[in-house]
Amino acid sequence: MILLDGKALSAHIQEQLKVTIASLPRPPKIVVILVGDDAPSRAYVTMKAKACANVGMCGEILEFGQQINEKELIKQIQQLNNDVSVDGILVQLPLPKHIDTSAILESIDPQKDVDGFHPFNVGRIQCKTKLDSAFAPATALGIMRLLSHYDIKVSGKNVAIVGASNIVGKPLAALMHNAGATTSLCHILTKDIKLYTKSADIVCVGVGKVNLIRADMIQEGAVVIDIGINRLDSGALVGDVDFENVCKKASFITPVPGGTGPMTVACLLENTLKAYQLRSYTKSC
Repeated sequence: MILLDGKALSAHIQEQLKVTIASLPRPPKIVVILVGDDAPSRAYVTMKAKACANVGMCGEILEFGQQINEKELIKQIQQLNNDVSVDGILVQLPLPKHIDTSAILESIDPQKDVDGFHPFNVGRIQCKTKLDSAFAPATALGIMRLLSHYDIKVSGKNVAIVGASNIVGKPLAALMHNAGATTSLCHILTKDIKLYTKSADIVCVGVGKVNLIRADMIQEGAVVIDIGINRLDSGALVGDVDFENVCKKASFITPVPGGTGPMTVACLLENTLKAYQLRSYTKSC
């Protein structure tokens, strides 16, 4: 069994980004919007800001109270859309229930949508068209980068993805399909998840349920990608996979923490640099 070390690969990517950014006329800028005071969201935003500083990017956090209305939030985003100094815009999810998340995400300029959630970018990824100017969600992109780094072939493989969210499961299925895999996308109404995971060469899971994937649910030598993150009463962080037992059957497996999480941050930074480069190219044409 080999651990897929996302932390080490993320550090390597960030070092490369640092060199590239140092040579640019100005550092790329990303603005992260945080609504309310959700503790996990604040932790994620702080982590992203630190990563920006680490590679020499400009990372700005715009904070708004829980009661901000949808119209005002869209107005703020439109101002960022029109700000030539801003390359990337990210809205930290989840948003308060009184705000329509889809409306907010669709208000972001697709060229600044470094999270890859705008329908324009989703469509480009799904249709596998003009990918050079499209943005894929960072977690899904990070998983593909991790597999590629360890020379794990996707083409021709059976891939079971457990969790069909717009943030991870669906875009990951699209990227896997684009890479030549045969994908199964399991969700809350799937009657027998084991039916799909047991026959899969690669199993990816991200639903937020401790020990959802057990050793009897995977085949010998499977590659296991744990995207879940759960905090136990003890304070320890664990994923959705019964790591202790599954690792005995898996050929490759991601640890939690230290697997897909750091890759998400690295690919978000890469997307921001890409947005900067695409906008610079457009201006020069």
